[in-house]
Amino acid sequence: MINKIIGFILIILSFLGGWTWMDYQNALTLPALTGTQPVYIEIGKGDSLTRIADKLVEQNLTFKPFWFKVIAFQKKVAKKLKTGEYELTPGLTIPEILALFEQGKTKQYAITFLEGWRFSEIMQEVASNPHLEHTLSFKAVPEPDSSSKTVDFQEVMSRLGADTKSPEGLFFPDTYFFEKHMPDMSLLKRAYDRMQSVLQREWLNRAENLPFKTPYEALTLASIIEKETATVAERPLIAGVFIRRLENDMLLQTDPAVIYGMGENYQGDIGFADIKTATPYNTYVIRGLPPTPIAMPGRDAIYAALHPDKSKSLYFVARGDGTHVFSSTLKDHNQAVNRYQRKKK
Repeated sequence: MINKIIGFILIILSFLGGWTWMDYQNALTLPALTGTQPVYIEIGKGDSLTRIADKLVEQNLTFKPFWFKVIAFQKKVAKKLKTGEYELTPGLTIPEILALFEQGKTKQYAITFLEGWRFSEIMQEVASNPHLEHTLSFKAVPEPDSSSKTVDFQEVMSRLGADTKSPEGLFFPDTYFFEKHMPDMSLLKRAYDRMQSVLQREWLNRAENLPFKTPYEALTLASIIEKETATVAERPLIAGVFIRRLENDMLLQTDPAVIYGMGENYQGDIGFADIKTATPYNTYVIRGLPPTPIAMPGRDAIYAALHPDKSKSLYFVARGDGTHVFSSTLKDHNQAVNRYQRKKK
């Protein structure tokens, strides 16, 4: 019926002047956006077809709003245009623009959470992103021993429905794409759900006889592995060292956990007093794993924690080039320390 009405209108207009039919054909086939740069338009909730056409005119698109509305009705999409921000590239015709609006192909923004980041770094990235809708009342979280900070990150955990008090390590590091005005909690939930999914999948496929009671314990070790090395091939080796230390009731003695426990007191170096000062994360003092993860581990680190190397090494020391020397005896380890660490001092 709509097409018949529009056709009737076009017939009448054609009698009024041949230019009218040509105008209609141009609206169908010629680019509405010329030039070399894209333009952006945001369709808001409740925007009428007339308001949408006006917004396009404001962006200097070369078309007549009358034909925009005629074509929208002709294609039966006038009431199907979806809200959101759209990127319109040069060369698009009115029918192509309407198809974008109908399909809801909105502009996507990206935010990246890096492997090894703390939750405080995630929140800084979220809080500074201008394209998200900010619903949370804080921009950072307190470090483990910083009682002077009063920011309550439990709001996030509560809104996620999580039964873990600390948010550390529970958000998967990745690049996430989102539409403009997505609520910050919606984005965080995606990262949280992704970590739960990855962790559960890896847990179900774990090696046998590991000293973990829960996936969360594996996540905690994975976070330490993540901070110990960026070399993917070494992660199972480092995981093997820590697994054997746990099995032999040895101290983990991992510096990244100590640093995490120091919080704001860490100034770029660990001293003798630091490794003697008890904190829940000082693995030179406490036995077993720290109480929570210390960072966001990636998939490789999680896999390594659940598929550790089966050799006999119990020690490792950094060479200074991003790799490590692994030793199975304290004597060999001390020799490696003398070669690669003490000589530098």
